[in-house]
Amino acid sequence: MKRIFPMPIHSLMLTLVWLLLNGWSYGQLFLGLFLGLMIPIVAYPYVRGHTSVKKPLAMLVYLLLLLWDIVVANVDVARRILMPNKHLKPGWIAYPLSLQEDFPATVLASSISLTPGTVSVEFAEDMSCLYIHVLHLDNETSLKAFIAKRYEQPLKEIFGC
Repeated sequence: MKRIFPMPIHSLMLTLVWLLLNGWSYGQLFLGLFLGLMIPIVAYPYVRGHTSVKKPLAMLVYLLLLLWDIVVANVDVARRILMPNKHLKPGWIAYPLSLQEDFPATVLASSISLTPGTVSVEFAEDMSCLYIHVLHLDNETSLKAFIAKRYEQPLKEIFGC
């Protein structure tokens, strides 16, 4: 059964998203089911061995907090853009990583990049730190503490790192 449905939840979600994007008809349902079955079969060999979510409820809370942070950061960036440039202090930080597994570290980097005003640029070769560009850097220490508390600690809990 695992060969036909290697990731059943993904198959269902792909089919539903296909129908939401393309509308309901028997042809679209057939195509959505076909893609929902085939994409996980093709992708499954590449996702085996990745860290899995240990606490799905904590992941939901994390996603809601991330959405909130994205909205707040959008307002802050818009406000700073509308002000004269003397109110911007761009900067770089090297954020020390305590996440050593690839997938949780990638989720952290993606979360930082999704939040307007910050962009994850690169991991150090030894995965000891993540380089981040910040649109406005007031206090590097407080930003590092915010990232650790708001993003990295919940990800450790979610993925059981």
